[in-house]
Amino acid sequence: MAEAVERALILAVLCFLSAAASAGWAAHGGDILGLWQNEERDGIIEIYQCGEKYCGRIVWTKAPVYKADDSRGRAGQPRLDDNNPDPKLRNRPITGLQIMDGFIFDGKNEWKRGTLYDPKDGKTYRGKMSLASPGELRLRGYVLFSFIGRTTTWTRLDR
Repeated sequence: MAEAVERALILAVLCFLSAAASAGWAAHGGDILGLWQNEERDGIIEIYQCGEKYCGRIVWTKAPVYKADDSRGRAGQPRLDDNNPDPKLRNRPITGLQIMDGFIFDGKNEWKRGTLYDPKDGKTYRGKMSLASPGELRLRGYVLFSFIGRTTTWTRLDR
């Protein structure tokens, strides 16, 4: 009888420790807030809360100004959103540009139903994100279905 009680106690302790460990990995909505470096290492994005949702903007880029040999005569000037399909938006500076919008935390380590804008091609994609670890954010951009898209991993800079 004492053996059964001892086994039950050990099992209860193991279950408690397992639950505590998994709770430590449980994501919370604000876990993605902060600075992230993109996979190519040519940009830093700040993810911030915008109302009840999550958004992101470029705060640093490896090439913030046009090169000296720019064919349009803009050498040394801040780079703009040249590839935007809307001509009225092509005068927006890349630095400070909001590229993530409307992500909602699902309560289970996934942020969904947002959009991702890629200034390199001027296209906006549907998006979802999840934390692979506290320091790695996986983003998936897609057009219609999430299985038709591309995934990239960003690295946290500020924790």
